[in-house]
Parts: sequence; structure tokens; C-alpha cells
Amino acid sequence: QAQLVESGGGLVQPGGSLGLSCAVSISFHSINTMGWYRQAPGKQRELVAAFTFGAGTHYADSVKGRFTISKDNAKNRMYLQMNMLNPEDTAVYYCYADQLLAGRGRKEYWGQGIQVTVWGQGTQVTVSS
Repeated sequence: QAQLVESGGGLVQPGGSLGLSCAVSISFHSINTMGWYRQAPGKQRELVAAFTFGAGTHYADSVKGRFTISKDNAKNRMYLQMNMLNPEDTAVYYCYADQLLAGRGRKEYWGQGIQVTVWGQGTQVTVSS
């Protein structure tokens, strides 16, 4: 059973940068896909960026050119560097990994999630009831 633990979230002003880290308890050699998802309030969880074995790296259109996913095989860590952040990037970010099971689909692992909030003076706040 794998464990994924995120770190590095927090509050940042629009236009700022923030880095996330994910410690993974299993060997990267056993992983098929690993990456980052996020879920904003009232929205579905969405893929942000991911590595897939044999298929390279994928980024959501909304973060291309601003976010960079990377990994350190020796340290069993995955990273997400986020630049030029805007309020729409505010969400809980989740670290994700999966393993292919021979003839039986895949096994998924998720981190507990970490909050990233992009807010500063002038940020529009919408309150609904």
C-alpha cells in the first residue's frame, strides 16, 4: 500500500509562485501514472499535470506555460512548481499515483490534499447562498 504526502501549499498573491512536493512511499519503477490534481470549491476534481510511463508529460491547458511537474527518482519525490498564479488556481491540490494490475485494472493512490490559495488586494470574492 503506497502513501503519498503533499507539502508546500499556502497563501500567495496573484502573480506569485509556489512549489508543492509529494513524498511517495513506493518505487517510481512500479508506477504507471503520477501527477497532480486539484479541486476548487463547487467544482469537480481536475487533472493539473501528470507523467505517464511511455506517454510523457501532460498539462491541463489552463496551466501550460505556468506550471512545471518534475520528479526525483532517487528521493521518491514529485514536485509541482506553480508560477504566475491567479485566483482561479485556488484549490486543494492532490498528489496521485497508480499502478497497473495484471489483468485487473489499476490501483490508485491519493494524497490527503493541500490547500493553495491565491488571494490579494483587489481579488474578487463571490458569495452565494
